[in-house]
Amino acid sequence: MKTAIVILNWNGKKLLEKFLPTVIKFSPEASIYVADNASTDNSVEFIKTTYPDISVIQNKTNGGYAQGYNEALKHVEADVFCLLNSDVEVTENWLKPVMEIFRKHPEAAIVQPKILDYKKKEYFEYAGAAGGFIDSFGYPYCRGRIFNTLEKDNGQYNDITEIFWASGACFFIKSEAYNTLKGLDEDYFAHQEEIDLCWRAQNQGYKVYYTGMSHVYHVGGATLSNVNPKKTFLNFRNSLFSLLKNLPSQKLFPVIITRLFLDAIAGVRFLSQFKPLHILSIIRAHLSFYYYFVKTFKKRTKNLKNEKYYDTKSVVWSYFIANKKYYDNFKKD
Repeated sequence: MKTAIVILNWNGKKLLEKFLPTVIKFSPEASIYVADNASTDNSVEFIKTTYPDISVIQNKTNGGYAQGYNEALKHVEADVFCLLNSDVEVTENWLKPVMEIFRKHPEAAIVQPKILDYKKKEYFEYAGAAGGFIDSFGYPYCRGRIFNTLEKDNGQYNDITEIFWASGACFFIKSEAYNTLKGLDEDYFAHQEEIDLCWRAQNQGYKVYYTGMSHVYHVGGATLSNVNPKKTFLNFRNSLFSLLKNLPSQKLFPVIITRLFLDAIAGVRFLSQFKPLHILSIIRAHLSFYYYFVKTFKKRTKNLKNEKYYDTKSVVWSYFIANKKYYDNFKKD
């Protein structure tokens, strides 16, 4: 299968200097592209001068992760796209286990490798860890990471399994599926658009897989750190977008109403932590959600095959009330 690795860049010259060499070294069987979102830090000049064999796709504006990839992938011909963050260090033979999933499982449209923390390499990384899921109210969590608690990698997730969502930090998808699904939702701008894409894929009968036979290291927070109020805004709003677009009809309004209540509790928690800007971000997220409600509702998937979209438990209850901090404990709760 012809594979294209596409690295989205925005003012990430230093990251490209650090991590692009490993991508080149360990990906001889793939074509490599850098999609630039109108950078102003000489990133494009650096790539063209230092790596003339790397194809550069220059987007006219910075439309975020979603629009950036949608525009760039129009210019890429491959059977499989790898959407790779610029702050990811890949490892030797990282591609082979992923391609093996696509070969052995024709129904697989999306695959994620194990994602470990670049700074603490024995631990899983926040954005994806060992594969993502959502709970009964749409809150995302991962094997190896629930909220801000990260597990140490002891080989407990060295398996191959179906997951609900794959991380946008290192995201493999068949081009046929990407095009059928019409790519990422550009109204998200950034954050959680990969969850929506995976959800829509499963609503159409595709499957999402994780393989622990391949691993990469992710810095995380290179564009927006976890303490940035804008990230709080995008995460809360985009999560509501995904619920409105993808929930089965009978669950739609009960879940969203419950989420509004739970998000209010999250605001109280930010208040107790003296983070007023994050409280404002939650308020802005809900106002934006209401503003785009009709537009988002019209995007609802007509063929909702994935009725069992979630874990029937609440990760919020298990983590904050029952003190279940790890995936295995949560599953046994």
